[in-house]
Amino acid sequence: MTRPGLEVPEGAELELLGSDGVEIFDLLSEMGHEQVVFSHDPSCGYRGIIAIHDTTLGPALGGTRFWNYESDRDALTDVLRLSRGMTYKAAVAGLNLGGGKAVIIGDNKTRDREMLMRAHGRAIDSLGGRYITAEDVGVSVEDMDFVHVETESVVGIQGRSGDPSPVTAYGVYRGIKACAVKRYGDDGLGGRSIAVQGAGNVGYHLCRYLTAEGAKVFVSDIDDARTARCAEELGVEVVELEEIYDVDADVFAPCALGAIVNDETIPRFRFEIVAGAANNQLAGPEHDAALKEGGILYAPDYVINAGGLINVYSELAGWSSDRSHRKAGEIYNVLLDIFDLAESDGVTSGVAADRVAEQRLRRVGRLHRAPLLSGVKW
Repeated sequence: MTRPGLEVPEGAELELLGSDGVEIFDLLSEMGHEQVVFSHDPSCGYRGIIAIHDTTLGPALGGTRFWNYESDRDALTDVLRLSRGMTYKAAVAGLNLGGGKAVIIGDNKTRDREMLMRAHGRAIDSLGGRYITAEDVGVSVEDMDFVHVETESVVGIQGRSGDPSPVTAYGVYRGIKACAVKRYGDDGLGGRSIAVQGAGNVGYHLCRYLTAEGAKVFVSDIDDARTARCAEELGVEVVELEEIYDVDADVFAPCALGAIVNDETIPRFRFEIVAGAANNQLAGPEHDAALKEGGILYAPDYVINAGGLINVYSELAGWSSDRSHRKAGEIYNVLLDIFDLAESDGVTSGVAADRVAEQRLRRVGRLHRAPLLSGVKW
């Protein structure tokens, strides 16, 4: 099927298939998505996917990730998982937001960014406020300014809430303290050892909080300049990329990309706690159970890393930076409640977190959507 004037090259086929041969609409139904939009602007090489998972609580908000995926299917899988996680993150954090996410496919180190980001802004604007974006991996605050030229459906731009990384890191720090009090009966981190995977913006600020309290911190990252900065400024110990899984430490804090808690890494863990900022840390739901069976306390990623979402939400809600900081600090109590629920129901912490999120979504219901904020039209 083609539009007038649109020719499909000979032999080309449109395969509406997700991973493992699953048809896309079946995949969307299974994961509960409302809408997925594919956009392309050949004039600047823009290729983007926007996924809106659920708007029960409000407009879908989630960052834009710029990444050189191995395939379009990998990009689709990533955006579907990430957008679903945003729904649950907002619900557990008590925010009037739904879940969405966007990915731009390509080399995020390109210096020719303005027209690319403006094309992305036009794609977002076409959704009429159903999706609001922010920065994520491979995207900067400056990029968001370009997006803002084309749409008002963007947060985290300069002069407003800005870089969410410090607030994300503070929430993770508070979450690690909650894990410590659950595991050890004391939330003090002085003398504790923590392995931080990823020394980017969030990882750096997390290391700053941890070392300030007297924790022994190990760090790995693909970028030697990042680890060197942490070592020089904060006194952390740098380890090789693969060695981070074998460090003899109390806590493992993944702060890079996802799926790093898996069949290969879990048997290597000598950690008692997994609590970090990365999204989708578990390669699959079975690894939540594997951590529990191994006696490892897991802080569900979308709960402990909600500080960044809280930070950008402050723009929509009109919160001060102090209020955002306090709200991120509440992750401590949210996690303790989830751990208590997991214990009382005899389930994993991941299942308990899902139950908390789903309970709020059911309570609000689709007939009682929260109003859009900041004048964005529904």
